[in-house]
Amino acid sequence: MSKVKYYYDSENLAYRKINTRKRKKFGVFMLFLLAAALFGLLSFIILLNTPYFETPKDRLQAREIENLKINYALLNKKMDQVNNVIAAIEDRDNNLYRVYFNKMAIPDSIRKVGLPGINRYKLLEGYDNSQLVSNTTKRMDVIAKELAVQSKSLDDILKLADAKSDFLAAIPAIQPVRNENLKRMASGFGYRTDPFTKVKKMHQGMDFTAKTGTPIYATGDGVVTKADNSASGYGNHIVIRHGFGYETLYAHLSKYKSRAGQRVKRGDIIGYVGSTGRSEAPHLHYEVHKDGKVVNPLNFYYGNISAVEYVAIAHLANQENQSLD
Repeated sequence: MSKVKYYYDSENLAYRKINTRKRKKFGVFMLFLLAAALFGLLSFIILLNTPYFETPKDRLQAREIENLKINYALLNKKMDQVNNVIAAIEDRDNNLYRVYFNKMAIPDSIRKVGLPGINRYKLLEGYDNSQLVSNTTKRMDVIAKELAVQSKSLDDILKLADAKSDFLAAIPAIQPVRNENLKRMASGFGYRTDPFTKVKKMHQGMDFTAKTGTPIYATGDGVVTKADNSASGYGNHIVIRHGFGYETLYAHLSKYKSRAGQRVKRGDIIGYVGSTGRSEAPHLHYEVHKDGKVVNPLNFYYGNISAVEYVAIAHLANQENQSLD
């Protein structure tokens, strides 16, 4: 049963019953509901768009997102520096290292080519910061690809350098007898008078006159293939195979200090001057062969003599005198 409400009538000094119409009551009720709905909607909008109503978890996530944006920005700056370093290395690789070893430069179509396959970054799409994360990831992948290409190139250059080092060590680049031990340059490369037949014939090496027992040096790195007297006229002789098409021969030795199969270095003593075989006096007969053809040894003496000494030796070697073998 609803409560009955009264009001005090001061003129008649009596309480009178309040009669409220039902329509008015309904209107008041509907107004209350509308006001409540508006208040609720307004509160919801404010909660969604006003930071003052963020929860502690929301604030923590917002800070983490801002920190990630800062870290990505720093990462992109570092990648700019890495790109500059890679560009400098690529420039030296193409224009210095590969030029020195006579190798073709690596074109940008290989260095800068994109990564193959479908969209590799589809999983990164659809988020608030997808573009930042996707672009940064792409840059990292490109840098990794460039580094892989450059690493392979430097591996190739290193192999070429090792081969170049072996090649330079193999060239017969020094005199087999030191200048201070020489009596004279008896005969050079070319047509000379044979000491036995007195007829001019091709002298395929150079003769260095020295005392018996004077040390003879390997003129380049290699392997001794012969150390015997099996070849006619050479007496005790040594043959060294240097590789890259080079061989050297040392003839008329008094004794050996190396044996067949032994690996020697440029400057190692391999034997001693003598006069064995077809020889008129103690001397070393020295030959250089390249790709199976005899060449002038004078063209290779750059490892242990000065320009002045070279000119003097060249003058003596080119004189058409008599050979000693």
